[in-house]
Amino acid sequence: MARYLIVIFALALISGTAFAHGSGQHVLGTVTEIDADHVEVKTPKGATVTVKLTKDTRFKEKGNPKSSELPVTGDRVVIDAIKDKKVLTATEVHFSPAKKAPAPAAGAPTPAH
Repeated sequence: MARYLIVIFALALISGTAFAHGSGQHVLGTVTEIDADHVEVKTPKGATVTVKLTKDTRFKEKGNPKSSELPVTGDRVVIDAIKDKKVLTATEVHFSPAKKAPAPAAGAPTPAH
């Protein structure tokens, strides 16, 4: 009898965690605009998605999760968001800074204008 209770409890626990992500959505792409209230992301399919930012939104830089930096235009992002009445609100923003062009080598010729 105890085994049956353990199995039932385990199944209930597993099914509860499966539905915990119910209203959560992910937005993946490149930041095209960002300010204190929202971020606009261009997805790989070319669509632009606007996600609301709040004081509770957490930001995590790839390779430096304790950083206090925020994403900027051109950075790649994966946003965990909650959808409520057609509005996406970010709970967590994971970002990777855009690759910067390498600085010209010392003594390298510069292009003529």
